[in-house]
Amino acid sequence: MNKQQLTAALESIGMRPGRGLGQNFLLDGNLLDYIVRLSAPQPGETVLEVGPGFGALTRKLLASGADVYAVEFDHRIAEYLRTHLEANNFHLTEADACRVNYLELLPQGCPFRAIANLPYSISTIFIARMLDLPEPPEAMFFMLQREMGERLAAPVGTKDYGALSVRTQLRYEVKLEKIVPPEVFFPPPEVDSAIVSFRRHERYSADKELCRLLPGVVKTVFAQRRKQLGKLLSNNYGKEKALPALEALNIPAETRPDKLSVDQYARLTRLLFDLP
Repeated sequence: MNKQQLTAALESIGMRPGRGLGQNFLLDGNLLDYIVRLSAPQPGETVLEVGPGFGALTRKLLASGADVYAVEFDHRIAEYLRTHLEANNFHLTEADACRVNYLELLPQGCPFRAIANLPYSISTIFIARMLDLPEPPEAMFFMLQREMGERLAAPVGTKDYGALSVRTQLRYEVKLEKIVPPEVFFPPPEVDSAIVSFRRHERYSADKELCRLLPGVVKTVFAQRRKQLGKLLSNNYGKEKALPALEALNIPAETRPDKLSVDQYARLTRLLFDLP
């Protein structure tokens, strides 16, 4: 879909792109093809797409033979898709992607991938929702704000490394695959974007209790990231639990939250909650 076609589609439903919803429609067909090649959806595989817009990426995903479950918030766009996209493997839900019940929306017991030009205004909340699922996606491939992608992929000890970095990397290998300039969107965003891949690893996926409890630990300490871990953990979990846990891992109590790796946070969480 080029700019002229997109403008016509917008006018047909009496709509203008709203920055409040993070609506930046991707126009570049080569980038759409790149996302599909990178994510490699297979025939019959379940794919979740959030914010399908007028279906530029959706059509390419459907052509792969995957079963596409799309979630669209805007009623006018949802009506457009119902009229213009008819395929047996297309399933549209009109809802807020940050509130919908994915256990009811998606086929039960089926692994799935999430592939989307994700509305930037919901990216943090939506990714957290995916991480909180009992069985998160096997892989995710998103167009995100570059800054957001850098936060998610940030290595330990850097300024971008934070609670969401740790939570995401606990389950996924995160990689910025391609930096995308504003001019390939309509309307163009004010910042660069990035295509980011999340490929699930199995180091901790089987440990459901760890995956449930670790987010609370990292949220607690990164809320005051300039303070010392010994004080932060003692205030929240008690000195009797916190200080021996740090000592057992050879972590000085004066260490700042951004100096611990994902693996160290995993081991620390196990000690704080007496997990095996």
